Amino acid sequence: MADSKRKVRPSIKALIVSEGRLLVTVNSDETDEFYLLPGGGQDFGESMVETVHRECREEICCEVVVRDLAYVRDYIGSRHEFADWDSDFHQIEMAFWCDLAPGQVPAMGVIEPDQFQTGVAWVPLDELSDAPIYPAELKTWLLEDASARRTYLGPVN
Repeated sequence: MADSKRKVRPSIKALIVSEGRLLVTVNSDETDEFYLLPGGGQDFGESMVETVHRECREEICCEVVVRDLAYVRDYIGSRHEFADWDSDFHQIEMAFWCDLAPGQVPAMGVIEPDQFQTGVAWVPLDELSDAPIYPAELKTWLLEDASARRTYLGPVN
């Protein structure tokens, strides 16, 4: 029987690609620097699109135009390299293709940046293989032929 106190956290992300580059938030913890897509936890009563808008304002100081769903993935902490401290965490991440609204220039969030966020960056797609990005699956998924990309990435990190 499942532990009723454990919950699955919905996380909504913005997948912004422009001029052959991917927009990421730059983050640091006690061990390394890593990149994430802008976005985060969906609040109760908030639509996914509303979450993307709020999170982009908070993390990259930009308004965005939300397009179609890009992918869904499970992050199940007990199955990944962070299991020692993340084993009770389960997140379902949904990423939407987005564009920056006209005139928007990404910058470090000043309203409510994430705890580990230290900046924003554009990563050239041809340099993704060496980038410390999560989910790491994006390194190959973004370079696949668009017609062959699957929507559900599975329980990947």
